[in-house]
Amino acid sequence: MVNITISIPEKTRKKMKKHDEVNWSAYLRNQIEKKTRELQEVEELKKILVKEKEARYEAVNIQRKGRSNRLEELKKKGLL
Repeated sequence: MVNITISIPEKTRKKMKKHDEVNWSAYLRNQIEKKTRELQEVEELKKILVKEKEARYEAVNIQRKGRSNRLEELKKKGLL
């Protein structure tokens, strides 16, 4: 495990000192781990959204091509 150093206002440090029942190091470590997990989930969701957008775009293009071909068929048959 690596160590990091943070700077906080003196006022905040005094408030923290009043609550020695809290393991501030563990608390901050847990919060950092939680935030990094959340950010990773967001990155994964963005990747999924990009794939879904690409699939939707492809589906729309297939549908348009099908309609275009159908229109040409109807014109050839004289129905339009």
